[in-house]
Amino acid sequence: MQTLLLSSEDVDENAQMPEVIGAVEDAFAAYERGDAQMPAKSYIDLPEYNGDFRSMPAYLAAETWDAAGIKWVNVHPDNPDDHGLPTVMGTMIYSDPETAFPLAIMDGTELTMKRTGAAAAVATDHLAVEDATSLGIVGAGVQSYTQLDAISSVRDIEKVVVSDVDDGAIQRFVDRYDDQFDVRGGSISEAGHCDVLSTVTPVESPIVSADDLGDHTHVNAMGADAEGKHELADEVLLAAKLVIDDYKQCTHSGEINVPWNEGLLDDDDLYGEIGEIVTGHREGRTADDGVTVFDSTGLAIQDVATAHVVYEHADDNDNGTPFDLLGLGN
Repeated sequence: MQTLLLSSEDVDENAQMPEVIGAVEDAFAAYERGDAQMPAKSYIDLPEYNGDFRSMPAYLAAETWDAAGIKWVNVHPDNPDDHGLPTVMGTMIYSDPETAFPLAIMDGTELTMKRTGAAAAVATDHLAVEDATSLGIVGAGVQSYTQLDAISSVRDIEKVVVSDVDDGAIQRFVDRYDDQFDVRGGSISEAGHCDVLSTVTPVESPIVSADDLGDHTHVNAMGADAEGKHELADEVLLAAKLVIDDYKQCTHSGEINVPWNEGLLDDDDLYGEIGEIVTGHREGRTADDGVTVFDSTGLAIQDVATAHVVYEHADDNDNGTPFDLLGLGN
């Protein structure tokens, strides 16, 4: 039995976005039902290298499939300048739950981008207005691309407004999509007055105020993944219908972590978790809703669900590089 080695290009080719969105939704549902195991993310701090490692294991049993894996990811801010390497790199080991055989080793960086976009799409599908046709994006980095790719799979997006402090990043985004959408650069407020807004920045001081949003905008707050990060003004979070992906992670390192630790937000301000909505235990958007917010920290079950889609497609289409990792000779 062979293990598949899947590069970033292989992951991109085989992560069919509609299927990834469905698998990530299945993962949220499995987690809500108690059919998933997801130990807390563990950290190895490396101050001597100004970096850290993070391990993210998970197992989930969806209704028609199950999967297991672990993502090993780093954050080394000095890498680009000192070593010509990305700040963040990830590797995913995808295993057969029945035998523990390592079915695939794949690039975790591309995988992360795909599953992050898919999570925003799941939330958008349940929390945005049905007739949403415009998408705003704050932050024109690598994550912005999969936000559009995924969200346009669940809503008929026509207009896109992207905002960033880097004009070059905006232009690269516009160039990538100007033959598919009515896409342009704009202010945070112009982006925020779209039907859907995704924020994908690493800021620690809020950049989106209540005045920057439309009356019924759905916001995917995707940028906060560490303690101290904070994109949306507290007034936005306090007034919105606020949905999180995981209580423990969000209160520690999600969009709500700063006001939560300052005592400005508490349990009464949370509408619920996304898993409760996808399973029907709580309603998604209703006619009475104004601004809705999804606080996404990124969960290991999403990585495993996406790896499942990637592996199945790659295996069916003879993609990737098979190799005898365990020396079994077959």
